[in-house]
Amino acid sequence: MKIPTTTLRLASLAIAAATSLPAIAAPDDTLIAARDAFRGNDLAKLARLGDSLPDSYPLKDYPEYWTTWKALDKNDDAQVQRFLARTPDGLMTERIRNEWLKKLGMREDWTAFAQEWKKLQPEGRDEETACYGQLLQMRGEQKPENLDRFLDGKPAPDGCTRLIEGAYARGMLDQDWLWRRVRLLLAGNFLTQARQLAADTQLPLDNAALNKPASASPDSPGGQEAWLYEVSRKAKTDLDGAAAYLLRIEKDLSPDRAGFGWGQLALLSARKQLAGQAQQWFDKADPKQLTADQWEWWARSALRLEQWQQLDGIIRRMPPAVSGKPAWRYWQARTLKQLGKPGEATPLFSQASVGHSYYALLSLEELGNSLSASTNKTTPSDSDVAKMKADPAIRRSLALLSIAEIYTKPEFRTDAQREWRWAMRGRNDMELLAAAEIARKENFYDMAIYSAERTKEEHDFSLRYLTPYREITQKYARQLDIDDAWVYGLIRQESRFITMARSGVGASGLMQLMPATAKWAAKKIGLTHFAVNDIDTNVQLGTWYLRYVLDNLSSNAVMATAAYNAGPGRARNWQADRPLDGTIYAETIPFSETRDYVQKVMANAAYYSSTFGHANISLKNRMGIIPAR
Repeated sequence: MKIPTTTLRLASLAIAAATSLPAIAAPDDTLIAARDAFRGNDLAKLARLGDSLPDSYPLKDYPEYWTTWKALDKNDDAQVQRFLARTPDGLMTERIRNEWLKKLGMREDWTAFAQEWKKLQPEGRDEETACYGQLLQMRGEQKPENLDRFLDGKPAPDGCTRLIEGAYARGMLDQDWLWRRVRLLLAGNFLTQARQLAADTQLPLDNAALNKPASASPDSPGGQEAWLYEVSRKAKTDLDGAAAYLLRIEKDLSPDRAGFGWGQLALLSARKQLAGQAQQWFDKADPKQLTADQWEWWARSALRLEQWQQLDGIIRRMPPAVSGKPAWRYWQARTLKQLGKPGEATPLFSQASVGHSYYALLSLEELGNSLSASTNKTTPSDSDVAKMKADPAIRRSLALLSIAEIYTKPEFRTDAQREWRWAMRGRNDMELLAAAEIARKENFYDMAIYSAERTKEEHDFSLRYLTPYREITQKYARQLDIDDAWVYGLIRQESRFITMARSGVGASGLMQLMPATAKWAAKKIGLTHFAVNDIDTNVQLGTWYLRYVLDNLSSNAVMATAAYNAGPGRARNWQADRPLDGTIYAETIPFSETRDYVQKVMANAAYYSSTFGHANISLKNRMGIIPAR
């Protein structure tokens, strides 16, 4: 019997503590102390602890890495250069170089920037660094690519704002483009950035009128923008009132501004599932100003009404970057099939069936193929595994994982994930499968899945769809008479089998239970004392709650899945006044997170069901029919 690495390590620590020999801090203890010194801004102690680590220790470079983060705050270029010069390329050097490039770009030290920019691989550049890189290119009169990506209504980091302003100053963007960016920011209530962009580019935005739109003059562009801002502001609490206001002022607005206003109201209406109203308002919108999000919600509003002819027309008008997504290839194919055009639908289903996603699986079924457990799986050789295990980034990742588990330090697990993801870049299928097997053996389940999912030709679905804690999960699924494939599909999406997982809102454990939900469920089943992160207890409470929402939502798994993520009340509110195809219900869920969650959980369940040898239920049948509200 092989003793787990973690157990051996804990035992060795206990033996060391019990001896009477002089205490010598283990490297892991020293590293933890070094991180504490970093957080406490004790740089002298951080340096001293870093120097005491042996050269053979895989995490030897981390103390200097943390020291260099502090140096960046002080614009200490000498320390940054020393670290980059003597540290092998990897996650640490990439992150430091990204941050340093942003500092150099902000300071407009373009000579140093150009030297370092060449050393940063394209896949390692974050959004703001890439914007500074485009600023460098623009200094050579090269027009930046795809500036329209900033017409999405989202705020941008400082470097990207500088890029926009620089492109405008060089005549690469016109004033109409700037106004579109400003009004999108205003519609999203990002007032500070909208005002700053307008000020920096001398757009006549009337800041006083934004606070009192009634005082704005329609004779100035800034006054009209203030009126539009009032439309968006009103719409958040009174959609009908905002529409009435827009109708009243529409004659005094320029056509593009009026069209923008109707597009904003249409989007909000579609998200409220007022599909008929959304369709009317989208028809009045300016298509040139619609964001990708608006195009998708225009299509969803037609889909919600099952207006197939209109949906076909909307998808055909979408920008290629939107219509080319698997979701809209699939829905266009479904639309063509509904319209009696199978010859046009089949090629689109074929395109959308590539891969293993929710839409790919649905498309595969439409083509007459069913999912079956793969009997042939590619298995890496021992030498493949040994080679990957010797990789420095993987060694660092596993060392960080060990600290996280032994000392219960989740922050080290985050570092371990970053190192692992970096190590997977550019890997071939066999290397990815070897890495996935290493991660599985180390109980690093989320990264095993991450690696296995990246293969292109050679696959191992037992690694993509891992089944740890099978006895526990199967026990409670059988007790409660729920599909264990569905339970596994949910756990895989919730936590990726990370037992110490904790969400930003406080959900814990494998099944990501909120404290109040766990306490309520425990009371219902008579658990007086419990630890929510205990694996057995977490699965017991999670499966009980899943059974509860299933029973209270017409025994419909799609609605119960939505309820598990967003609450039973919302899942009910999203029903229509008529029976609705489950795929349409899922596609028109207003919350992006919940929509993605439901689709992935149900696709996961289909794959797990195949793996478990259950009855072959297609994903489309799993999605079923949602009863009328």
